[in-house]
Amino acid sequence: MEVAVVDIQGKETGRKVKLSEAVFGIEPNTHAVYLDVKSHLANKRQGTHKAKERGEIKGSTRKIKKQKGTGTARAGSIKNPLFRGGGRVFGPRVRDYSQKVNKKVKRLARKSALTIKAQENAIIVLEDFQFDTPKTANYLNVLKSLGLENKKSVVVLAEPNKNVYLSSRNIKHSQAVTSSELNTYKIVNTNSLVLFESAVAGIETLLNKA
Repeated sequence: MEVAVVDIQGKETGRKVKLSEAVFGIEPNTHAVYLDVKSHLANKRQGTHKAKERGEIKGSTRKIKKQKGTGTARAGSIKNPLFRGGGRVFGPRVRDYSQKVNKKVKRLARKSALTIKAQENAIIVLEDFQFDTPKTANYLNVLKSLGLENKKSVVVLAEPNKNVYLSSRNIKHSQAVTSSELNTYKIVNTNSLVLFESAVAGIETLLNKA
């Protein structure tokens, strides 16, 4: 599959980049994509939620009334969950939500997500550029030239580029990442994937590892 390379003005440069069939042209495995995205979202959860149960509430353990003869239900402690200020029954506890996904499944998921984007013609190959200073307006101008000013987009850099990254940081619907930071969730959670011309080879090398 060949994609025309465009410049920051949105015009074709006359060059074309051939996308590897082994990365951008496989049979998509949607279940692998699902597993990887679910794992990514689960791993982002802190899991620090906690409610006090009856054994952790501060208070007396004295039996508050006699067992029989009161005409009401028996009660053994002021910390009973049925009373105001008592412990919570089966409240949330601190836990680890992380889920493990094998490397091969993750790699398959990223290939599948890239293939789906290629099939949807949602991949743009952009000529490498550099900003002299970090400026959000310059980054917005590039997005406008590509017709992405009102769409979700991910710009994939070949290597860390401080000025481009800082220029994109204030824009809610667009982000700049390096090819090594690109994951399945970022790919599927965007309308258009903008690849730096030099980043294509890095993505293919990374995903073609045995």
